[in-house]
Amino acid sequence: MASDKQNEVKVPPSDENKENLPDGGLGLEILQIIKESQQQHGLRHGDYQRYRGYCSRRLRRLRKTLGFKMGNRHKFVGKKITVEMLSDNRYLLLVLMEAERAWSYAMQLKQEANTEPRKRFHLMARLRKAAKHSEKLEKLCESPRVDAKTKLEAQAYTAYLTGMVDFELQEWKLAMEAFNKCKTIYEKLASAFTEELAVLYRQRVDEISPNIRYCAYNIGDQNAINDLMQMRLTGGGGGMMAEKLEALITQARTKQAATMSEVEWRGRSVPVKIDKARIFLLGLADNEAAIAQASNEETKEHLYETLLAECRDTIQAVREELKSEAKQRERSSEGDSGKVSNLQFLHSYLTYIKLCTLVKRNESMAHTLQAKLKEPESDENKRGPRPQDLIRLYDIILQSLAELSTLQGLEDDHTFQKEVSLKTLVYKAYRCFFIAQSYVLVKKWSEALVLYERVLKYAKEVQSKAKSFNNSLKDLPDVQELIAEVNAEKYSLQAAAILDTDETAEAPSQQQVKDNTPLCDRLETFRLDPALVGKQPNLVHFPPEFQPIPCKPLFFDLALNHVAFPPLDDKVEQKGKGGLTGYIKGIFGFGS
Repeated sequence: MASDKQNEVKVPPSDENKENLPDGGLGLEILQIIKESQQQHGLRHGDYQRYRGYCSRRLRRLRKTLGFKMGNRHKFVGKKITVEMLSDNRYLLLVLMEAERAWSYAMQLKQEANTEPRKRFHLMARLRKAAKHSEKLEKLCESPRVDAKTKLEAQAYTAYLTGMVDFELQEWKLAMEAFNKCKTIYEKLASAFTEELAVLYRQRVDEISPNIRYCAYNIGDQNAINDLMQMRLTGGGGGMMAEKLEALITQARTKQAATMSEVEWRGRSVPVKIDKARIFLLGLADNEAAIAQASNEETKEHLYETLLAECRDTIQAVREELKSEAKQRERSSEGDSGKVSNLQFLHSYLTYIKLCTLVKRNESMAHTLQAKLKEPESDENKRGPRPQDLIRLYDIILQSLAELSTLQGLEDDHTFQKEVSLKTLVYKAYRCFFIAQSYVLVKKWSEALVLYERVLKYAKEVQSKAKSFNNSLKDLPDVQELIAEVNAEKYSLQAAAILDTDETAEAPSQQQVKDNTPLCDRLETFRLDPALVGKQPNLVHFPPEFQPIPCKPLFFDLALNHVAFPPLDDKVEQKGKGGLTGYIKGIFGFGS
């Protein structure tokens, strides 16, 4: 929070908003201001608490600048902004920031309400507060001093927050009316102003559309569910709407789950008694179809993550049932230890789905990285994809395949084991190919050539074994394309190795005889040295070397030992023998 305060730019009053328009009316770019503030202060990462702190600090600055203080530090004195006070558009901004602060607090509480349901009451109170502030802003904008565009934006903002309140209260009809009003206003504004502003208005319309369709579905429009599913495929409807949509899909699958009793896999029918497993298996085909129809990689990645999360939750539910089943077996001391139970086989099936989904997701990411790897780098400073990134992805794929071969209940299924081993060979070939490419980048030609030969060995082995698995291995990458690419890379590698050898032979001898002699010691020799015009030119020895210098002589007085000094007895004062009389005289001072 402290860093936010330091990084926050204090905008001058003249530039803080879009000021008065040419016709003299007060103007405020409501949508543009809140979108810029949200993106710069936390909402890009979903941090509503940071944005709420920013709104509070901005409110404090506005009140201080306008002299609109609510009492002092000892006593609160409430004030209301009236139409007569609208001499500056910052009064409108003040009300707007109050609404944004309440809304951001409500969204923060919504995130926390997932684990603390009691906070939902506080959430509704803050949402109502935000709607109340927006209504206050709309009433102020009805003044003739405010221009028409600001009036329309205030109405749309109020309709949006009112719709959010009704949406949370599940008042679908009222929420739909409010959202439709908001959408209509923004569509009209988008058609009337510049392209830059029109983009903002259209983005807001796109945000509102999923909410309108969800309300229509809850009112009774069954056609709206198809629109919502299509929006899920295109990545529309984020945040709160995404959660509602997932809940809606789960609800629809729960109704169908009652008709499902068993599932067949690898020639064995397994009864499905766990509701969570039924719901997941019913939606598996829909999820796979949605992934196949996804329009972009980002949406596809999101759908993969959603499917994996559902699969993990289902596996956890089955694992809990397995624990209780194991306890019952221990109590009854019965049970056929030779045959895998139906519940354990269901667990293996769900684990198989999870691992296969992981393989498909990583393969999709690998295809995307391969396409980027073949593109020329547009920005040299920005790090692009490297073969090492692909090696890591294929490592994860091989790890998932290794786990597949150890699934309980499939140890004796030789067909399954052969399929897994053949898939392992295919992905090993691709992994080996990208390891070879990483060696090519560092000009290790011989190592790369050996690895390319290993790729061809794997590929030919796959071709020889894949004749009996045409149907089950149709989703695997084409090995024939890999062989053609490896042959082309081998010729390129041999040519690059020959050119690199010639360049090494033709390299100037100056590089081999390069010495570190400074310029002051080779003034008589001419040599082009680019280091002299660099940042650290070698001009002189620094620090200089030590040189011998004469030291100061040392004198030793040895003659003193052989000198005979004259007697000084006559000059030394003789101490008299006074006895007791002298002592007494000395005490009283008579002898001095």
